[in-house]
Amino acid sequence: MIPWLNSDSLAFPPVDTALRDPDGLLAAGGDLSPERLLQAYRRGIFPWYEADQPILWWSPDPRTVIRPEHLHIARSLRKALRRRDYDVTFDRDFAAVMRACAAPRNGAHGTWITPEMFVAYNHLHDLGHAHSVEVWREGELIGGLYGIAIGKVFFGESMFSHASNASKIGFAHLARQLQSWGFALIDCQVASEHLFTLGAEEIPRAEFCKILLNWCNEPSVKPWQLTQTFAW
Repeated sequence: MIPWLNSDSLAFPPVDTALRDPDGLLAAGGDLSPERLLQAYRRGIFPWYEADQPILWWSPDPRTVIRPEHLHIARSLRKALRRRDYDVTFDRDFAAVMRACAAPRNGAHGTWITPEMFVAYNHLHDLGHAHSVEVWREGELIGGLYGIAIGKVFFGESMFSHASNASKIGFAHLARQLQSWGFALIDCQVASEHLFTLGAEEIPRAEFCKILLNWCNEPSVKPWQLTQTFAW
């Protein structure tokens, strides 16, 4: 059994009480208000659920992260970056990136980005907490990602690609920009082979939460803009 969150309180159970199976399931219920979402991320917790489920809150152990300075750029990605037949922007069309991330994918059924999630994260974007990266080619949105920034930690949520390497191009620009801003970590939540190709590593949840305590209280970056042209 997992706790059911009280709608009158923003409190979460301690993350070390999360289930081992399924890994990281911590609580259910509550809402997706900005206050609750920001409190969750600060504590290493994120929502993930399907449309026919209540809101489920997770804090897996270990945690998959990428340190911006440890970004790995494979040879094929480096070639794609050097072609420069694309444009990368930050926060130009957050809603379009979310819609693309929520679209059906090959081999997948449904999406965890429910209409409720779409509204909640767009609200966070309007408040200056959620951000997007867009990759364009000839005016067409071909890739991107979005997530939450708190202090000097970026919590990645989802990415999409409509062209070869498009999401990786966006992620590479994000990582380099975050490095220049002094960000400590990119949270990737759970492991995947795709993330490991970019330099992801797994760290204990306890270590991850200590990093959040130290870095989420750092000053926020404003404005959220791509400020450099990077040499690849």
